[in-house]
Amino acid sequence: MSFATPPGWYPDTGAPGLERWWDGASWTAHTRPVAAAHAAPEGFGPPSFPHQRDPHDGSGGGSRTKVLAITLCGVLVLGAAVTGAVLLGRDDSGTPAAPPTTASSPAPVTTPTASASASAEPDPDEDPTVLVDQLNGVTLPVPKGWEKPENTSDDIPTIRTEQSYDCPGAASFCYHGTVTTHTARGAENDPEALAEADIVTAADRAFEEDSLGRRTHGGIRSHKVIEARELTVAGRTGYLVRWQVTTGKGPGGYVQSVAFPSSVGTETPVIVRFAFDADIPDLPLSLMDTITRGIRPLGGSGASSGVGASIGP
Repeated sequence: MSFATPPGWYPDTGAPGLERWWDGASWTAHTRPVAAAHAAPEGFGPPSFPHQRDPHDGSGGGSRTKVLAITLCGVLVLGAAVTGAVLLGRDDSGTPAAPPTTASSPAPVTTPTASASASAEPDPDEDPTVLVDQLNGVTLPVPKGWEKPENTSDDIPTIRTEQSYDCPGAASFCYHGTVTTHTARGAENDPEALAEADIVTAADRAFEEDSLGRRTHGGIRSHKVIEARELTVAGRTGYLVRWQVTTGKGPGGYVQSVAFPSSVGTETPVIVRFAFDADIPDLPLSLMDTITRGIRPLGGSGASSGVGASIGP
């Protein structure tokens, strides 16, 4: 058990003629002239004594006065002892040394902690301009005027144009532009073979029949390959296939499949599907290229990613 020095005014050894207030744990900024020793901060002060009667009023006050005198002498002696201890010195910074305690105890150790703002990493999931596919270890940029819905019928990472419209071939809602990410299934790992096979699925899901079997665009009448090439995606060698499709109803559109190895886990290939309506001014084919260039490995920097970067293994 420790007994700390009680709060009070004590001589300031660095400022002769002044006393400084000790709050029971540390020195404060409050000082006063020694002449004001009879005063104390509000809320503090010496203990009060019972009212003393005049020693000549016949009530025996003389004896009480003697007792009081003895008591005051004891207080003065104790005060002198404390004052002498305080005067022993100051610390190197010029601050008065703390009044001594009757029993020492180790001071509590405070472990500094970094502020949350300094240690917290930004969460890409909370960024409306980035789509995060944790499973496949990639992120995609979300173009202006697009959104990343929390829920879709396929429950897969998706970005799409914000505005929907009535599908031309069935009672449903369609979007002018959609991009989704998928994990490649099966034993095939070659990006070219995967992209060539997936483009058929991409076209069917976008313009033939949706996941509920509705022919939202009246079905596909024909298609034409407009691009097929090797490229680098997220720093890995991939392959791209792009079709133009003609539909039974509506203006038709464009689909694209991009396949490349994932940079995480067992490097299971990733497939990114694109579907754009035709004749939409805000959806030029160059936007497909922009989104493809913006694909990044999760947690990676842009320096080693995107179309035109050095081809990885």
